[in-house]
Amino acid sequence: MKTSDKIDRIMYNFGNIHPTLFVERMNAMQFPFDYPVREMTYKEVNDRNLRLYAFEPDTDTANRPVILFFQGGSFQPNPKFSPAQFQHQARYFASIGIVSICVDYRTGRDAGFTPLQAIMDVKSAVRWVRQHAEELGADPDKVAVCGASAGGYISVSSIMFGHLNDELDDDSVNAVPDRLIIFAAGMDGVDIMSRRYPELLPIAKEISPIHHVQSSLPQTLWMCGTGDDLYEQNRGFVKEMQEAGNPITFKTYDGMEHGFFNYGWHNNTYFHATNQEIESFLRPWIDHPH
Repeated sequence: MKTSDKIDRIMYNFGNIHPTLFVERMNAMQFPFDYPVREMTYKEVNDRNLRLYAFEPDTDTANRPVILFFQGGSFQPNPKFSPAQFQHQARYFASIGIVSICVDYRTGRDAGFTPLQAIMDVKSAVRWVRQHAEELGADPDKVAVCGASAGGYISVSSIMFGHLNDELDDDSVNAVPDRLIIFAAGMDGVDIMSRRYPELLPIAKEISPIHHVQSSLPQTLWMCGTGDDLYEQNRGFVKEMQEAGNPITFKTYDGMEHGFFNYGWHNNTYFHATNQEIESFLRPWIDHPH
């Protein structure tokens, strides 16, 4: 059976095992944002509106850079994080002139969820932003994606696995971001699927970045604490990807655990430190908006 056939079969089976009522409840879900945001629907799936929550700079200018945030923890049946995980980072980057967007994508909360859907949602969000850059006051060629943990896996996978696309997407629109930012993310798809989605084991290697080292990523900033359980895996993967020609800067934080960068952790020391790393990484875009 071809890979595409196996994927179609798995997604079809998952998409029909939960009652419609659950999806309706999802439509009504409100995420806990502490600040005003501009809400935009970038995709509709089974009557579920997937939304972008935008923090916009005060300056009313065109051709501003964009950053899209994809939260972590999304593969769990009841994720503790929501798109609001990165709201404080988004608010900060909007204050320095970047259109900053927290992305609602399909997660373990959704009926029949698999990571394949989330990978496709990353691509759909990037394409939507490029297609609507003018109304966002954004530069379609300055789109950054930032993902943490599971959000990092789907961000990297969206770039590396070109065959995974939503059938309703316009695949003539480039879904690869111009810059990539990752906070400690599992790159072993076989490990992820064996623990969370054993139904996907037949195709796990085919959606496993660590099994497909190649030159494919844009300029990338990768941050990881040395106390993170994923540190050795991330260090090894980044080294192999660098050797394959990928322009990755690997920044480590001594002793820091998974999620160390989150707002409210460690008296916000690393929240501010990682914001500064990202700002420096994107500074050429900020200083030269056109």
